[in-house]
Amino acid sequence: MSAVVPGRPEAAPPTASHGAPARRWTTAAAVVGALAAGAAGLAVRPPTVWGLLPIVLYAVLALAGTPMARATGAALVAALLMARPTPGELLSLGLHSLADQVALIGLVALLGTALGEVLAATGAAGALVGAVLRPLAGRGPRVLPLAVWGTCLVLVFALGTLAGALAVAAPLVVPVAARAGLTRSTTAAAMFLGGCSGLALAPFAGSNVAVLDAAGTSYGGYLLVGALPLTAVSLAVARVALPLIQRRTDRRPDEHYPVPPAPASSAHAAPAPSAPASSPGGGRERWAATAFATALGVCVVGAAVTRTGALFPLAALPLMAAATALGGGLRPGAAARRFAVGARRGLPTLVLFLALAAFFRAVELLRPYDVLMERFGGHAAQLPPLGFAVVVALLGWLAVPGATAAHVVLLHKVFGPLGDSLGLSPAAWTVTYLWGSKADTYGPFPNPNMLAAHGFAGARRLRVLVLLGWSVLLPAAAVYFLLLTVLT
Repeated sequence: MSAVVPGRPEAAPPTASHGAPARRWTTAAAVVGALAAGAAGLAVRPPTVWGLLPIVLYAVLALAGTPMARATGAALVAALLMARPTPGELLSLGLHSLADQVALIGLVALLGTALGEVLAATGAAGALVGAVLRPLAGRGPRVLPLAVWGTCLVLVFALGTLAGALAVAAPLVVPVAARAGLTRSTTAAAMFLGGCSGLALAPFAGSNVAVLDAAGTSYGGYLLVGALPLTAVSLAVARVALPLIQRRTDRRPDEHYPVPPAPASSAHAAPAPSAPASSPGGGRERWAATAFATALGVCVVGAAVTRTGALFPLAALPLMAAATALGGGLRPGAAARRFAVGARRGLPTLVLFLALAAFFRAVELLRPYDVLMERFGGHAAQLPPLGFAVVVALLGWLAVPGATAAHVVLLHKVFGPLGDSLGLSPAAWTVTYLWGSKADTYGPFPNPNMLAAHGFAGARRLRVLVLLGWSVLLPAAAVYFLLLTVLT
């Protein structure tokens, strides 16, 4: 059912045949792609560049608007048909997928959904929404997307993990976006751009630590030539793209959120009919919001001190939920039930990320990146310093999604000594590694960062984020090329 947005008549629900031709086309493409991958698997053996075929299939299906579960499943089947793993390899693939960083993002997403349920049950979400909406009253869809961008940037910068920070931000910004009339795609785009900018700036993010170590530079130098130019490009793109996305998606009924009820203005306000009997009322909302904000601050400091990266949200999100429930007067049993309800709603997202982790592991069995590195890496030695740096950066675009830090380390081991002999400075190496590693953040194909923002925002069209990622990658590449021209 489409959401009812103030000032807009409720749209008629789509008919059963709506989008049927597109679904048939994407289903046919998925079947043909999987069969082609299986046929290619009979003709080639790893390592092979044909291992990129499942990734290309995944990108095509995502750009065509295929639901993510279907696109991921088709790509996984294609990769498995092509790799033809033995039972032992298949078991190993499954076990490693459970411990993969991508699967961890799915677990963080599940915990974030559970936290959001507790925030809603205690009234903390409504109180926080009101606090955010008051200074933005009357500005709406023009200013709010940039506020979402900035909020996600700050949280990701503080926590050093995109998925964990967006899990905290989503229960706050999505209700605000819903009441302001932002579409799902606009909200996802703002969260994606802001989160990726925060990830580029974060001093403790794993990929950034890898860049600092490999380039031998300071955090200040890293910011000056690498992260700040990328953030400036992201902000410029956000100012242009977010209003455009809002205009183009505003007329689609499935793009609008159900509008959350306004927070009660006093203790005499009538409770919502759907509120659980154990929900606290009136003044408890502020206590719950205060407890959440305090717990959030403590967790941000804890993440900075412990430097545990993406593992920290696994403990922080349940602790924030417990603190919010305690501050809101929610009984332990009721709080546990609400947390479980939210976790159940997050299960499909967890399953999606587990499938995505298995997909990337299956592609690794085909080792297409080894072929590309061997084929193009040798030519880099014959290039001048500028050309060498550009080639190494572009090789970073061929990274396995979700393994950015590992790929930076690999590039450094393979090309570091040669680049040093050519006279590349730490600043030039910083630009080179960041240029290459952030391609994994913004694209060029669907990746876990896109799926995290897409899932937390409840968006429906991943192709919006894929195209948005390219709209950052291309101007950022031009900026980094100019910087390398100066630095080499």
